[in-house]
Amino acid sequence: MRILYCHQHFSTPKGSTGIRSYAMAQQAITKGHEVTMVCGSYHGGSTGISGPFSNGKRQAFVDGINVIEFDLGYSNSDGLLRRSLTFCKFAVKSVILALTYNYDLVFATSTPLTAGIPGIFARWLRGKPFIFEVRDLWPELPKTMGVIKNPFILWTLALLEWCSYRSAHLCIGLSPGIVEGIVASGVNKQKVVLIPNGCDLNIFANKNDVIENVQKNQLNGISDSNLVAVYAGTHGLANGLDAVLHTAVVLKNRDRRDIKLVLIGQGKLKPSLELRAKNLGLDNIIFHKPVNKEALVKIMSESDVGMQLLANIPSFYYGTSPNKFFDYISIGLPVLNNYPGWLAGLIDEYDCGFTVPPDDAEAFADALEQAADNRDALRLKGCNARDLAVSDFDREKLSHTWVCVLEGLLEKSKSI
Repeated sequence: MRILYCHQHFSTPKGSTGIRSYAMAQQAITKGHEVTMVCGSYHGGSTGISGPFSNGKRQAFVDGINVIEFDLGYSNSDGLLRRSLTFCKFAVKSVILALTYNYDLVFATSTPLTAGIPGIFARWLRGKPFIFEVRDLWPELPKTMGVIKNPFILWTLALLEWCSYRSAHLCIGLSPGIVEGIVASGVNKQKVVLIPNGCDLNIFANKNDVIENVQKNQLNGISDSNLVAVYAGTHGLANGLDAVLHTAVVLKNRDRRDIKLVLIGQGKLKPSLELRAKNLGLDNIIFHKPVNKEALVKIMSESDVGMQLLANIPSFYYGTSPNKFFDYISIGLPVLNNYPGWLAGLIDEYDCGFTVPPDDAEAFADALEQAADNRDALRLKGCNARDLAVSDFDREKLSHTWVCVLEGLLEKSKSI
C-alpha cells in the first residue's frame, strides 16, 4: 500500500511538537507499506531534512518515510492573515501533488481544516480512497474562541468542513467529543472511528525507573526539595496560561516558595506572559524554551506534576486530544487539569492526578499544596498515570489499529 500522508505540521522526535504522524508512518512502514509525507516547515518541528529547497520544496527519506517538505514556514506566533495564506498555499501545493503523484490512498490530518482539500480532489477527480483525521472541530473552536468573527469566513469554513467529511470514505476523531461532533454534522457513525492521541512509551521511560544523571538543579532556580509542576506546550490564546500566573500569585501570597511552575514552549503570548510575570515579581514561574523529545524526557523526569491547561471554552471540554496530557502520563506524572471534560473524567476515574474548576486560582493552588504536602499519595497517582498510559494509550497499539483501518478501507475499495 502506498500512502500519501498530508500533515502540514509534521515533525520527527527531533522537534518540539507532537509526533503522532511520525509514529503512524513508522508503523505502516513496519507493516511493509510505503509512506510519502507531505508537509510544510513548522517552527518548533523538525522534518529531518536539512538540505536546501529547490523550486519551493525539498525531498528526502527520513527514517524510511519519503518526506516532501514545501518551503512554507509556519509559527503559532504568526498573525491570522499570514497563517491563513500559509494554509491556502499548502493546500494548493498538496492538491497538485494529489492529482499527479502515484499512490493508493490519501490520508489527511488537520489542523488546519484546509488539510482536507487534497483529499477532496483525490477522491472526486482520481477516485482514490480518502481518510480524513480530525484533530479539532472547525469552525466551532475558532468561532467560540472569538478568533474568527466574519460570517462569510465562518460560512466558508463550515462548507469546507461539510465537503471534507462527506468526501472522506472514513473519518478519524482524536477524542470522543470530536467523534460525536463529526456524527452530529450528519456523517454516518459507521464511517467514524476513534483513535485518540497516544503515549510514546518507548521514548518516555517510567518516571520511577532509574534515569541516570538527572537532578532538579538542571533547571535554574529549582532545588531537590521543590515541588515542580510543568507545562509543555504552546503559549497561545487557547491554552489559558493566565491560570498559571494567577495561581503563582496565590502561592506567593501564601508563602509557598517550595512550589515552582515551569512553562516550556513557545507561542504568540509567551513574551507578554514573561513580561507580566516579571512585573508581578513571580519568581516561582520559570519560562523555558521549546525542547525536543529527548530533552523533554529529562525535564519531566525532574518534575512532580504535569499541568493540563486550556482556556475555559466549553468546546474544548470534549473536543480536544492534547499531546501534552499523553506525554505526562507516559512518564508517570500525575496530571493537574483545570477544565471539565473527558480528560478530567479519566483523571478522576483512574486517580492519576487532580481536577480543579476553570478560572479558580485558589483551587489550583490548593491542589499544588496537596501534592507538595502528600508525596506518597502523589507517587501513587503517578503510578496510576503510567498504568493508564500502558493499558489504554500505548502509541504502538493505536498505530497498529490505524494501519488496520487503512488496510481495511483499501481492500474494501478494491472490491467495489
